Amino acid sequence: MLGTAAVLALGAGLGLGLSGCAAAPPATSPAPSPSASAPSASTPAVAPSPLPAPTLRPDQDARTNLAYFDFVASGVVAANPAAGGRDFIDALVAAGFDRARMEVTFDETSAALAADSIQFAVRFDAECLIGQNGPATGGYHGAVMPVLASGTCLVGATRQIDW
Repeated sequence: MLGTAAVLALGAGLGLGLSGCAAAPPATSPAPSPSASAPSASTPAVAPSPLPAPTLRPDQDARTNLAYFDFVASGVVAANPAAGGRDFIDALVAAGFDRARMEVTFDETSAALAADSIQFAVRFDAECLIGQNGPATGGYHGAVMPVLASGTCLVGATRQIDW
């Protein structure tokens, strides 16, 4: 039988041995202090300045002018989602594009039905700015494409711009 001293020594040894397995007490860290970079309720956040509207650059290529073409055409769609070809041509002329270099498709089919989409274009040397709008295309889309072998921008019948 073990003596009292032996039991106490064994208990103390186990206690010391197991104390190494215990989790260390959590380290204390200082409380977070307000950061100088965090905006306070009394300091208004600075809003980024809006980007300037694109402009026409007639001495540049079609790709350079696509943002302005899209800007003008998107404005037409915002004002009237069902805009016709004349609406786009008139807006592009008012924005400075050359009417003599434009093409537009018909607003109606040969069966007098509303066209699923209309296309309009402005020729820039060997490239064309092409816009398309209508329910069949999911809204307005613009692109730069090469001039066709026919010397035109749009495939198929186009209407005369005589207004």
